[in-house]
Amino acid sequence: MSRAERIAFISPRFPEGATVGGAETLLRNLATRAVGAKREVTFLTTCARNHFTWANEIPPGEKRFGNLYVRFFPVDQDRDISSFLRIQETISRGGHVAPEDQQIWLANSVNSKPLYEYLQTHGADFDRIVAGPYLYGITYFASRIMPEKTMLVPCLHDESFAYLEAFGEMSRSVAGIMFNSEPERDLGCKLYGLDRSRCFVVGMGLDPFKVDPGAFARSRGIGSSYVIYSGRREPLKGTPMLLDYLEAFKSRTGRDVKLVVTGSGQLNIPPGLAGSVIDAGFLSEQDKHDAMAGAVAFCHPSRNESFSIVILESWLAGTPVLVTARSEVMRHHCKVSNGGLWFRTYPEFEEELLAILDNDELRSAMGRSGHDYVTAEYSWARIEERLFKALDADLP
Repeated sequence: MSRAERIAFISPRFPEGATVGGAETLLRNLATRAVGAKREVTFLTTCARNHFTWANEIPPGEKRFGNLYVRFFPVDQDRDISSFLRIQETISRGGHVAPEDQQIWLANSVNSKPLYEYLQTHGADFDRIVAGPYLYGITYFASRIMPEKTMLVPCLHDESFAYLEAFGEMSRSVAGIMFNSEPERDLGCKLYGLDRSRCFVVGMGLDPFKVDPGAFARSRGIGSSYVIYSGRREPLKGTPMLLDYLEAFKSRTGRDVKLVVTGSGQLNIPPGLAGSVIDAGFLSEQDKHDAMAGAVAFCHPSRNESFSIVILESWLAGTPVLVTARSEVMRHHCKVSNGGLWFRTYPEFEEELLAILDNDELRSAMGRSGHDYVTAEYSWARIEERLFKALDADLP
């Protein structure tokens, strides 16, 4: 096709203020870049802020955020939560879920009939419809309205949900798919038998920033080394495991290492870490980046990553990363950048964290390598080139 001039972006939530979500942030940033390239963009989203309750907290209607035009639609309130949770529990443990139950699960996920009605009425006005992430009913049902114009940004993980037949059908039916990394694209092709000519690796650009590595420790009165985690605190992100590992690390080594946690969600701090965890909550971008810059390492225990903005931010702050080897994406980033280490078991975690703590030269070298990798591969100029190649592609 020729240049895609009119583009709709669809996301379950719109990231602003304390609304946290890497996929939503990715979609907003891609939409903003499309606006900056003089494309006409409409961002369609729900009135929800909380991804646990999906309560309608934002008034429906239109609002502008800088140059981005956003329409908020209410989340459907007629969800059968018991059926949703029953089927989701089966999916989570890898049990067989019949196609009809997959549809019941999706129908009782986060949905917005007013958003679908808007898309049915105005879909012909758009050259491209960009929807994601893959896991939600709103993405699935929106993609079915005009699949020939739709491009998915799935943010796909190797998890039980990804193996549902419904998501394979969705992925094969749309015009194209924009992945965040090569491992994510390879996973999608493996799971769904995708035509690679319709698959694009785009990702998200990051702007360089200045940091004060000592600012966060000074403001919080931290007098010892600390590691940091930023993001949601929940089992799917691996935060309980991180707390367990650090409790074992403190007990076994006697090292006084603090854990700084930013973001949202509950922390169940084990007794052995009493006084060693600083829950910073939601920070401004500058404060978060300063906190990253002052850490000896950014620890990311999540296997459910399709891109991982936060480890790229950590590298821009000059800090190495320590990630779970069970994330193909983060392990890939570390391998090609030489900016971090990865662990499969607690003994590996302990050995690697000790190496980072005790070797200033190693720590600085990994931080520099990570920084160079991000500035080379994830500048906005590089990302925009990939983004517009995907949006303007002549797809069957």
